[in-house]
Amino acid sequence: MDIRQAEPEDLDEIMRIFDDARSFMSRTGNPGQWINGYPQRTIVLNDIQQKQCFVGFDGKAIHAVFVFIQGEEPDYKELNTGEWKNQEPYGTIHRLASDGTVKGFAKMCMDFCKSKINNIRGDTHKCNKVMQHIFESNGFERCGTVTVDDRPDFIAYQWTSTEN
Repeated sequence: MDIRQAEPEDLDEIMRIFDDARSFMSRTGNPGQWINGYPQRTIVLNDIQQKQCFVGFDGKAIHAVFVFIQGEEPDYKELNTGEWKNQEPYGTIHRLASDGTVKGFAKMCMDFCKSKINNIRGDTHKCNKVMQHIFESNGFERCGTVTVDDRPDFIAYQWTSTEN
């Protein structure tokens, strides 16, 4: 599977993947992270227009999606608890989701982002054990907690390259 930048015509397939992901999260003990239809079409379309949305594509269909933003994330200015590993420029991974048909996409996403910048942050809900495992198995360290959308229930992660 390849990673490519999402295009506006991908929107319906991307929204299907987010629907699948919300159902999966609910079944695996995390019903409260993506509530009220989050992420909405307007958010996803903005991600696409900002060229920050990427998809996993097998040549026939889209099976996964994520957002990768290089630059400051306003929610990450201050942690509720803990501290970031450094204050160097960073990228942020958001809204990683898959339809569950292709194994290994999360690692592929992480490797893609690591190839772009040597300092990456992310967060996930305290009940999202799957995403916590993905971060931790890809070398990210827990840095504390952060408030996202006025909800203080998120664990903050950071990965920094050990290469100079």
